Amino acid sequence: MKINGNAIRPGMVIEHQGRLWRAVKIQHTQPGKGGAYLQVELKNLLDGSKLNERFRSAETVERVRLDQKPYQYLYTDGTSYTFMDNETFEQMDLSADMIGEDQLPMLQENMTVTIESHEGSPISVQLPDTVTLEVTEADAVVKGQTASSSYKPAVLENGMRVLVPPHIESGTRIVINTADRSYVERAKD
Repeated sequence: MKINGNAIRPGMVIEHQGRLWRAVKIQHTQPGKGGAYLQVELKNLLDGSKLNERFRSAETVERVRLDQKPYQYLYTDGTSYTFMDNETFEQMDLSADMIGEDQLPMLQENMTVTIESHEGSPISVQLPDTVTLEVTEADAVVKGQTASSSYKPAVLENGMRVLVPPHIESGTRIVINTADRSYVERAKD
């Protein structure tokens, strides 16, 4: 489906220079001289390389629709990660670079993820917006820091380091945003 260059939004997948790209960041720019354009940071879906490109409103780009299907993460054997289709129960093995090194620590057994595919071949794995993890180590609260909104470092069960509010202690289960690895809230379970 063809769209105008200024209609690109973050998260959209477009075909550009014969490859598939996901728009990561966009910025509308209107210089004093000349026409306005959209500065777009693109990330290649296959090899992860990045590209900054300018699109004017007169240009058209091809928007790609990806097939999205829920899968359940089962296990890893160290080199590949096994997912199961929730409807047909077929299993699919994906490599670590297909999932993304930044997302691997948050992957949990029996987690439902969305696998995006283009023309039958998987391209990327989308984790849920949040995950619940247990705090294994948390620094002690420094006296006098509770008046302002201060955060302290903590280590989670998967080895990830995050900043948490002072009232969070070791053994507490917390909710983490998967996009930016930030603390959201104390888990309600």
